[in-house]
Amino acid sequence: MTTTEHNPTAVGSGQNATASFARKERQAGPVDHERAGAIIGDALAALHEVVRRHQVTYAEYDALKGWLIDVGRTGEWPLFLDVFLEHVVEQVANADRKGAVGTIEGPYYIPGAPEFASEADVPRRADEPGTPLLFEGTVTDLDGNPLDGALVELWHADDAGYYSQFAPGIPEWNLRAQIRTGADGHYAFRTIQPAPYQIPTDGAVGAMIATAGWHPWRPAHLHLKVTAPGRAPVTTQLYFAGGEYVADDVAQAVKPELILHPTKSDSGEGNHVTYDFPLDPAA
Repeated sequence: MTTTEHNPTAVGSGQNATASFARKERQAGPVDHERAGAIIGDALAALHEVVRRHQVTYAEYDALKGWLIDVGRTGEWPLFLDVFLEHVVEQVANADRKGAVGTIEGPYYIPGAPEFASEADVPRRADEPGTPLLFEGTVTDLDGNPLDGALVELWHADDAGYYSQFAPGIPEWNLRAQIRTGADGHYAFRTIQPAPYQIPTDGAVGAMIATAGWHPWRPAHLHLKVTAPGRAPVTTQLYFAGGEYVADDVAQAVKPELILHPTKSDSGEGNHVTYDFPLDPAA
C-alpha cells in the first residue's frame, strides 16, 4: 500500500479534520488561571528540559519552528494531537471506569450518521471491497441488564484506508451508521472488515515520523461511540486478533480488552464477531 495510491492527502484530510473540530461542541466556562498556569508552566518546563538534555542547536530549533508552521498550514493539528497525545488524555479521563474499555476517538468522527433500530446494513457502495463482517452485541449496565434506547455509533475506514468525508469521491455516509437499541439492548451492524492503513504521510506529521524513523501505520479497527440515558458514554476502537500493527500501533491506542476474535459467519460469507458494552453510571 502506497500513500499516493490509497491514502488521502495530508492537506485534504487535515483541513477536513480541522473543520470538523471547529464544529465540535466544546465545554465553556470560566478559566481557572491557576490550573492553566500550572499546566502551561509544566509543559514549557518539560520542553526546556528536552532542549537542555539534548543540547538542541539553533538549526534544530529553526527546523522545529518551520515544522510547527507547516502543521498549521496543512491543518494537521487534529491528526498530530489525536495520534500522539490523545491516548494519554483518554487514560487519565477513564482511569476509574469499571465497564467497557475506551480508547482514542481520533480525528475522523462525524455526528449525525444514518440511524437504524436494532440492526443496520451500514451504508456502503454497491461494489464496496472488503470481507463482509457481522458485528453485534448488547449494551448493558454493570450488572448485565440490557439498556433500552442506547445509541451505538460506528464508523471506520474502507478497505483502502479512506474515511468518508475526509477523502474525495466517497459517498457522504459511507461506512458510518448508528443504532438505537430496543428493550433487549441488542445491536447488529452488517459492514465490511477494514484493513490497516497509514496516517497521511505527505505532510508535516509524515515528515516528523520519517525523521524519527518510525512507521506510520494503524492496525485495522472499528470506531465506536456508545451512549445511553443515565450512563457514562464510552468511545473506543476495536482491533482484530493477529492483525498487522496491533502490537505497534503508531497511535498507541490498542488495549488487550479491545481485541476482537472473528469467526466465520454461519452463512459462510465473511466473518462474525460479538462485543458487549457494559456502561458505568453517569457521574
